[in-house]
Amino acid sequence: MIKNYFKIAFRNLIRNRNYAVINIVGLAVGIAVCMVIFFIIQFHNSFDSFHAKKEGVYRLLTEHQAEGVSASASTSIPFPMPRSLKSAFPEVQVAPIYASRNDQLQVLDASGRPVKNFKEQTGVFYTDPSFFKMFDFPLLAGSYASLNDPNNVFLTKEIAEKYFGDWKSALGRNIRLTGYYRIGSALFQFPPIVLNITGILQTIPANTDFQLKLVIAWGTDFTGDNIYGLQQPEWGHSSPEFGSYVLLPPGMTADRFDRQLKTHTAKLQSAGNSDTYTIQSLSEVHYDTEIGNYSSKTISRDLIRVLWLIAAFIILIACVNFINLATAQAATRAKEVGVRKVLGSNQYQLQIQFIVETFLIVSGAVLLAVLLTIFVLPSVASLLELSLSFNALIKPDLIAFLIGLTLLVTALAGFYPAVVLSRFNPVNALKSKLNEATGKGISLRRGLVVFQFIIAQGLIIGTLIIAKQINFFMDQPLGFDKEAIVNVPFRPDSTGTRGTDYLRQQLMKVNGVQSLSFSSNTPAEDDNEMWSKVQLVNDSKESDFQVITKFADEGYVDTYKLQLVAGKNLQPSGHTSEFLVNESLVKSLGFKRPEDILNKELSIMGGLIKLPVVGVLKDFNDRSLRHGLAPLVITTNSTMYRQTAIKLSTTNINATLGAIQKVWEQSFPDYVYEYKFLDEKIESFYKQEDQLAQLYKIFASIAIFLSCLGLYGLASFMAVQRIQEVGIRKVLGASAGNIVLLFSKEFIVLIAVAFLIASPLTWYFMNNWLQDYVYRINISWWLFAAGGLAAMIVALATISFQAVKAAGANPVKSLKVG
Repeated sequence: MIKNYFKIAFRNLIRNRNYAVINIVGLAVGIAVCMVIFFIIQFHNSFDSFHAKKEGVYRLLTEHQAEGVSASASTSIPFPMPRSLKSAFPEVQVAPIYASRNDQLQVLDASGRPVKNFKEQTGVFYTDPSFFKMFDFPLLAGSYASLNDPNNVFLTKEIAEKYFGDWKSALGRNIRLTGYYRIGSALFQFPPIVLNITGILQTIPANTDFQLKLVIAWGTDFTGDNIYGLQQPEWGHSSPEFGSYVLLPPGMTADRFDRQLKTHTAKLQSAGNSDTYTIQSLSEVHYDTEIGNYSSKTISRDLIRVLWLIAAFIILIACVNFINLATAQAATRAKEVGVRKVLGSNQYQLQIQFIVETFLIVSGAVLLAVLLTIFVLPSVASLLELSLSFNALIKPDLIAFLIGLTLLVTALAGFYPAVVLSRFNPVNALKSKLNEATGKGISLRRGLVVFQFIIAQGLIIGTLIIAKQINFFMDQPLGFDKEAIVNVPFRPDSTGTRGTDYLRQQLMKVNGVQSLSFSSNTPAEDDNEMWSKVQLVNDSKESDFQVITKFADEGYVDTYKLQLVAGKNLQPSGHTSEFLVNESLVKSLGFKRPEDILNKELSIMGGLIKLPVVGVLKDFNDRSLRHGLAPLVITTNSTMYRQTAIKLSTTNINATLGAIQKVWEQSFPDYVYEYKFLDEKIESFYKQEDQLAQLYKIFASIAIFLSCLGLYGLASFMAVQRIQEVGIRKVLGASAGNIVLLFSKEFIVLIAVAFLIASPLTWYFMNNWLQDYVYRINISWWLFAAGGLAAMIVALATISFQAVKAAGANPVKSLKVG
């Protein structure tokens, strides 16, 4: 019996191959979207899930408390905390971690001379062997215990091959590291360190927030310095790059340790410091978009829910298409149903028959969806910068997902058409009198089309709003010049006042260089700012807010075209001598006019720097537009300069860049030359929003495509239902245009109803999304009008095809069918 069901179903599909192809394509696209979203979510949910002891691993966090300011948290903890916890809780494994940035590395030959230069922006970690007791990163060669000795280093297999060609030849070799470390908001250069390679790590999985490249033994150089480095005993010293993880022993709960942690640290906290400390489960780290992680690849649980919701909507749209197309085929299947009932088939057997047909279509759609997913997954992975791969053989959860999806879609798409077709009265079916029988579900089918276009129009309007917000980011005046400015980092220990003066002279000789400035960073930074408490000298109380601290020379204001509203610019100096501040700092300190703060002395970094204010700058956006304006100070100090900003003429930029590179390579022969235009850097602040916009465009396009397939199905159904009416109208003189209008006006109403429902829903959700941004657009009415009009035009084009076909039919044949 079952074999017979499949045989008949297969013959029916071959007989109605056009119908089958349309259904298979529609379902395949919907299923492929679900599969792609499944891969994205599965990848994010798998982060750091492969560690055997993951359930007991927690991240230490600092909860910053300040009067009148909402509490915030960070991974930065006091330097003495890991040592203190090891002493107080010997049963707890504690791993200190310093994640370095922008490190210069040189491969040394046997005599200690550099032979190759490299630079690693991220991935250089300082830690001890306890780190590898928590996290499973296997060694290809070497021993974890070697990290007990300073100046030893592990390389990953890929980095070892990058530096030495063959990872096996890297063992026992030496590399030289040059860089700097941060304490509070101060940067400190450390002398070049020669490191001995004692271990090679296996390839680091993509689904971990610890994207290790080099792992350096804790105690090496500044991490072992108890005077100027990370071994300082004062609890007031910390660094944004310094943090720690703990591994709780079996039997110790997170709540219990959290209480003990708070009690222990409260005894050691410095006077006046209201910060508290807590722990966060490893399983929550990847989803914490506020605090972040080492890989900078976080995703909120809300976004994961939105992706699942989009997947559900897309597959529902595809199922609606199937229902509409299947019921539109009712007239052509009527006599078949009648004959089967006359020959003894009951309603249950007919339903099974149609469900089997649906199963075959869905199975074909799944196979096509697999091929589509294999084809598009690399592009999606590239767009989102994720490591996504299709390999069902080693992913049982994917096989289970596909089986479950096949059964679900078969049930959703096949149940209603099977019930409708199996209920035909055999006498009416054989006489083709189906108007009443098949017309009862027309309201449901219209409702399904409305549902489809609610989703499609919502996605279109949402995409337009996201695109407008991104354009707003790009076009919003930032308060400084970002055009044709190239930023080039240099080695910190290569420049004192003499070094910068010489470099300035050489660069200003280059044709196309208009001006330049040396500084710690650019006017706008998204994750590399230095923060410090500020205090008016002679004021007994430190402020409850922090200020951004930048170090820059006197050319900073002119190069970036910053606007002075009071006072004067910084004077040339290699040392800290005076402050520029912004308007936000003036207001935060309670001054009414910019002039009121001039010549007042400010103290930052716990009193380490005390300088008078000589000028006030008009506020400029010092971070991405997700954030508001922050209080800011700028002072000179050549030892803190890390990059050069060069303003270029807009003509012959490539030639100018080539000349700059020659100057750089002559000045820093052992330093990797790289540059980035400031406007490109600012665009990168909004990469996540751009990726989201691209995803929405894709999903909106798919939704409108599938919705139009649904419209085609309903239009086909109506053409069959109204074939006699069309014939009569043509006999009475109706033109093709009249017939097209007859079909179109009903669908215009359906799409308009969908628009009226989609608009307020979309406004609500997109308005909530915009609340995450301090600077945001107003949601204009024309965005909704444009989205609705776009959907209407595409829909009418789809409907017109079926309407023109009906209008062109011979009225005599139409009346005979009627």
